[in-house]
Amino acid sequence: MKAFVFPGQGAQFPGMGKELYENSSLARERFEKANKILGFRITDIMFEGSDEDLRQTKVTQPAIFLHSVILAETLGEQFQPDMVAGHSLGEFSALVTARSLSFEDGLQLVYQRASAMQKAGEINPGTMAAILNLPDETVEKICAEINEIVVPANYNCPGQIVISGSLKGVDAACEQLLAAGAKRALKLKVGGAFHSPLMEPAKEELEKAIDSVSFQTPDFPVYQNVSTQGETNPERIKNNLIAQLTAPVKWTQSVQNMIAAGADDFTESGPGNVLQGLIKKIDSTVQTRGIS
Repeated sequence: MKAFVFPGQGAQFPGMGKELYENSSLARERFEKANKILGFRITDIMFEGSDEDLRQTKVTQPAIFLHSVILAETLGEQFQPDMVAGHSLGEFSALVTARSLSFEDGLQLVYQRASAMQKAGEINPGTMAAILNLPDETVEKICAEINEIVVPANYNCPGQIVISGSLKGVDAACEQLLAAGAKRALKLKVGGAFHSPLMEPAKEELEKAIDSVSFQTPDFPVYQNVSTQGETNPERIKNNLIAQLTAPVKWTQSVQNMIAAGADDFTESGPGNVLQGLIKKIDSTVQTRGIS
């Protein structure tokens, strides 16, 4: 069975989407529509901007969403998955390609989410760090014992968890996790403590935006980060999307559940190939590919 997966923040790179824009009239039309919806030429930043320009949350998220969704749309009839999933932000890309959300509503929600997350990061300064080579339980236990806000935020693959929280909390956790045998504790260049309680102000803002938008039953199950299950009920999908901002991204568990449901062929739609690497670490027997 075929699954399509969509990346989250961190997959961006200067020049992303330019080739797509130049080689496909459908892509060009979609990108220009996005420029109008957003009220600024995001394509100029995507195609000509620097790493730094692309790293601003309110640019990064819509840029990755556009690249991911438009790339899948250019496949036409070849886009026929049995199920889809997205990593964090990628969940919005998955929902649009599954026709649970319209392209226009998806883009506006992503932009509102990104702006809200950027603001929350300024209100509650925080950061994230990738922890390598420790069991999930050890990371969970050490985070729980620290007297600051710090939580597991992304279960990316076995032996790779990202933690998120206050600056002091993440520093203290990194120190203890290295002492407990972590191979690395790598601070990430992010604008806030995503998927942690410090994103609560963004969650409240996003909830209002999501409640104002119409969600349809998707064409195929969307495996969501919060529940790790293939969801088709619009109300559950909305609730999971709202919860996702302060809850961990359970990517490992979602992919395992997709494989248990029969997925053995995963295509990544979007910039980069991060998800292909993670999926191979979760189960080396499945096929993974990008869209060329």
